[in-house]
Amino acid sequence: MELRSFIEKANAFGSQGIPFLFLLDFELKKPVIHTLEEAEKEGVYFQIKGLQKNGNKAENIKPVKLDIFPMEVTKYEKAFLIAMDHLLAGNTYLLNITFPTPIAMDRSLVEIFQGAEADYKLLFKDQFTIFSPECFVRTQKDHIYSYPMKGTIDADLPNAAQRIMADKKETWEHNTIVDLIRNDLAMVANDITVRKFRFLSEIHTNRKNLLQVSSEIRGELPSDWRERIGDILGALTPAGSISGAPKQRTIEIIKEAEKADRGYFTGVFGIFDGRDLDSAVNIRYIERTENGLQFRSGGGITANSDPKNEYLEMVNKVYVPIA
Repeated sequence: MELRSFIEKANAFGSQGIPFLFLLDFELKKPVIHTLEEAEKEGVYFQIKGLQKNGNKAENIKPVKLDIFPMEVTKYEKAFLIAMDHLLAGNTYLLNITFPTPIAMDRSLVEIFQGAEADYKLLFKDQFTIFSPECFVRTQKDHIYSYPMKGTIDADLPNAAQRIMADKKETWEHNTIVDLIRNDLAMVANDITVRKFRFLSEIHTNRKNLLQVSSEIRGELPSDWRERIGDILGALTPAGSISGAPKQRTIEIIKEAEKADRGYFTGVFGIFDGRDLDSAVNIRYIERTENGLQFRSGGGITANSDPKNEYLEMVNKVYVPIA
């Protein structure tokens, strides 16, 4: 399906109050939209903050055995240097660099989908599963909310909360993304406000516990927004928190550095329940490939970034939230 067709179909469903599930890839080349009944028939299952479709929670989950095989740091550094050249030239202020990590684990994608602890989960035809902690946008009473997540630290480090909140690089990165998301929301909503700035949440995983930094941004939607829900999604994607700023030029630089399409990784998925929208950024992502399972992860790069620290952040995000 082309993006224009996706937008028109979403607008039609929104106008009629028909619930639907949607999935957008990072490049916006392969949009998917189904009614909730169609999604189940297609083998697409979700759990989103209490609303689920054929997503029964597994009982008596045992710890996951997860082996990871990260890329060589020298290969990562080549992409990092491309990013840094553009940062120093002023072509971008912040960009995300991501790569796949081959993994081996003693669970199927279905079992990971059922057992993982996350607000947003998706299983797509046994091709990939997502257990995302990051809301993209949601609506409530004609308001739209976004929760960009920027800043990660090992929660077990001494004074971890104080360290992440005082880190100048992480603070600057978060500020940049909050400003970008404010500008994005202003394309579809009015009265944009930052209601919560840089708050912490903890994620428990099979490898370690992490602290992540988020903010809450809100805008006021026009009363007819449901009739234009497809246009809204088209305008806001790809998500700024996993691309960078300025968005369009940074996306071009990402392609130059990563040298491959991301596909559905770092796209967005969500549901419209007939009245409101809730959606997530497609991070914490395991996919089945012809070469085995791969976990995709990355992080934000600024002019003050250190390549080895950024490499370690990418590797630290390879986890399953089953403690």
